[in-house]
Amino acid sequence: MTNVPLSPASMRGAVDLSSLVNPRPAPTPVAAPEGGTSSTVVLAADDASFTQVLELSNTVPVVVEFYGQGVAAQLGPIVESYGGRIVLATVDGQANPQLAQAFQVTQIPTVAAVVGGRPVQLYVGAYPDAEVRQVLDQVLELAAKNGVTGVVPAGDAPAVEPVEEPLPPHHQEAFDAIAAGNYEAAIAEYKTAIAQNPRDSLAVAGLAQVSLLHRLDGVSLDEVRSAAATDQADVTAQLAVADLDVSGGHLEDAFDRLLTLFPTLDADGKTAVRTRMLEYFEIAGADDPRVIAGRRRLTGLLY
Repeated sequence: MTNVPLSPASMRGAVDLSSLVNPRPAPTPVAAPEGGTSSTVVLAADDASFTQVLELSNTVPVVVEFYGQGVAAQLGPIVESYGGRIVLATVDGQANPQLAQAFQVTQIPTVAAVVGGRPVQLYVGAYPDAEVRQVLDQVLELAAKNGVTGVVPAGDAPAVEPVEEPLPPHHQEAFDAIAAGNYEAAIAEYKTAIAQNPRDSLAVAGLAQVSLLHRLDGVSLDEVRSAAATDQADVTAQLAVADLDVSGGHLEDAFDRLLTLFPTLDADGKTAVRTRMLEYFEIAGADDPRVIAGRRRLTGLLY
């Protein structure tokens, strides 16, 4: 099995999924197979309800299993054996393109996790139970390091109150456009919100995040990385591979790539890198230590 190493750092800098999903009613427990008992730790999640999964991940780590036509979700029995220390959210990858895009699902099954509201890539494909348990044990270790140590009591469905606060009009239009896969419309709505209120920090962050999703939409990972390796002085190619790094949580790699290239660029190239770096700062958040270091390094190069 080839799974992404888990560490607290791997959770920071990834796309903030919570701002890309419109709050809706909470996920519901999945009915057990015929002859089985009702599960309290296996939830059916979708684009509309995933905000509640993110909220639940602040209490207990949530494993996200993407399934599709001809490939059923398989992890329920294994997750149930952990006694409520892990919750499983099953997602139909074909019916929920927003989540599939956010988690970079290119093959079914794909398994990820959410801990403290942050996504962590785990593995792709089907593997023996023993290997899956090794990965789930790593998820529990990561969760413990981040203070996510709750347990879902037996017989109780995970209790998460839906958030019903209405969104500002342009934010709502942006969320609806994202849900429909219309990233250009979402970008336009966020830009309108910012024009009306330049201090709308949520719109600024939302614009950065949906712009990243728009750039990654339909992109071939292999082609992007190959182009960047072939011409390391090509600004467009390096910006594209930096997008991939940020979407996967590898913020330091993206920053180092662009800031190492920066001194060699002409004025237009420097402007392009600076603009993209500012977007990445918004995506990760001003308190992220890597953002602080990256901003300091960028300032030094500018002045």
